[in-house]
This record gives sequence, C-alpha cells and structure tokens, in this order.
Amino acid sequence: MLNSLPAPLIGLFASLLLAVNSLGWVPLLLLLAMLKLMLPFTAVRLRLDPLLVRIAEAWIACNSGWMALTQKASWDVEGIEDLDPRGWYLVNCNHQSWADILVLQHLLTRRIPLLKFFLKQQLIWVPVMGLAWWALDFPFMRRHSEEVLKARPELRGRDQEATRLACERFSLIPTSVMNFCEGTRFTPAKHRQQQSPYRHLLKPKSGGIALALNVMGDRFHAILDVTIVYPDGAPNFWQFLCGRMKRVQVRVQELPVPRHLATGDYAGDPAVRDAFQQWMQQLWQDKDAQIERLLDLAKR
Repeated sequence: MLNSLPAPLIGLFASLLLAVNSLGWVPLLLLLAMLKLMLPFTAVRLRLDPLLVRIAEAWIACNSGWMALTQKASWDVEGIEDLDPRGWYLVNCNHQSWADILVLQHLLTRRIPLLKFFLKQQLIWVPVMGLAWWALDFPFMRRHSEEVLKARPELRGRDQEATRLACERFSLIPTSVMNFCEGTRFTPAKHRQQQSPYRHLLKPKSGGIALALNVMGDRFHAILDVTIVYPDGAPNFWQFLCGRMKRVQVRVQELPVPRHLATGDYAGDPAVRDAFQQWMQQLWQDKDAQIERLLDLAKR
C-alpha cells in the first residue's frame, strides 16, 4: 500500500495518478463535447449527455481507486444510504478545502446524479480540469466586488443569468446541482474579516441557491444538506494528496424543497429575499451546531 511511504512520496504518486487518470479520460470527454457543440439539438444532447456523465463517473471511480491506495483516513459517514441516483437534487455544503470536492464525489457519485458545481470563472484555466468542467456544462461564474458593481451596475445580473441558463440545461436529465453557499473556503482570517456570527462557518450567500430553486424548484426531488468536518483540521490539497487527512466526518440530511420560496422573485421582491435569507440563516445555525457536536464527538 502506498500509504506506508513517506508523505512527500505519497503526494507525488497521488499527483501522478490524478494526472494520468485525467489525461486518460478528458480527451474522450472533450471529443463528445465538440460533437454536442457542433450539433446543438436537444435530441443529440439527450444522447450525448449521459455518455459524458458516464465518462465523468469513470474518472471519479479511478480517483477513488488512487485515494484507497494513498489515504489511510478514518471515514465517519451517515445519511447516504437511501439516496436516488435517478432524482434531481440541490446539494448544499460547507466549504473548507479543495479536498471537499473529492470527498463529495467519492461518497455521492452513483448514489445521486453527477454533481454539477458552480465554479469561479478563474477555475476554467486549471490545467485539464478546467476543460473537463467546461465540457460537462459546469457553470463558470464571475464574482465582482461591490466597488466594481457600483461602477458598472450592468454586471450585477450576469452571474444570475449564467445560473439560469445552466439550470435550464440541467433540467433535461437527472442532475445534482452543487452549491457552496459560503462562496469561498473557510479560513480563520476570512471568518474574522466577515465578523461571521457562526463559530465554524462563513456567512451564507443566498443568491445562487435561490435562483437554482426558482428555475428548477419543480424538478428538485429534495435538498441535500451536507456537512463535512475534519476533526484534525482541514487539509489543503497537497496535504490531502500526501495522505495527511486523518479523519473526516460527513453528515447528509435530506430536506424538503421550500416550494413557497422557490416560486418567489428573489431578485425583485424584498419580502421574498428576506424570507429566503431567514431560511438560509436557520439552516446555517443548525449546520454550525452540528459541526460543534461532531467536533465534540471526535474528542471522545
């Protein structure tokens, strides 16, 4: 087993296996994506999209394979037993590390439809992976500072429009729409800068999840509220590759879709926006308390 090697060697092997896996699957994925681009018809899309998903799932399965060779972490997971691989889910999760994505894919792939993440525009330039995400219709969203938005207010709606167009595409086949509501990875510095009222979370951003519900609320089977805790500290990506993630706790809770909020005008109706934000704040208070309980449990 590779996990008995020194950590830097494990990291090098894991990086090599990840690169080989990606380079093996991505060209085939991109070939099908080009066909979809040249033949932009719904009938063609309905045939090609499942093939693209199968390729992505094979890539994830191979990642799980090298993770089994390089990781010796203890996994404590609850709530994934009764999920439906043919349903539509809106998945919400706290965000601490790049490792979160591999953890989610490892646990949820083929238990629910392929996770489609809302990604920062800059991530399209990540070698190989950026192209793969583009081919799978992952929406890339620009985030503009308040200063920029004040100077150019026309930019305010572009992320919302990107979300709407992506969600309309997702409605063709069963899909899991993934959203990290914090919008960025949690760090103590960001927590202090925000003056977040939560102990273990940044303030949630409601716009993306609200628009996804507005566009696809009648499609979603449920909301999956996922909580990830690293009792020994969240690993950065290199630490994860090196096998230094000792323990991970994951809790998945299936929640009903708030239909009364899904049909409202989040962007244009202040009352709907306030109600949605209150719903998110309650969800975040519950998640914060759950993280505290899990950390206490890990100390025993």
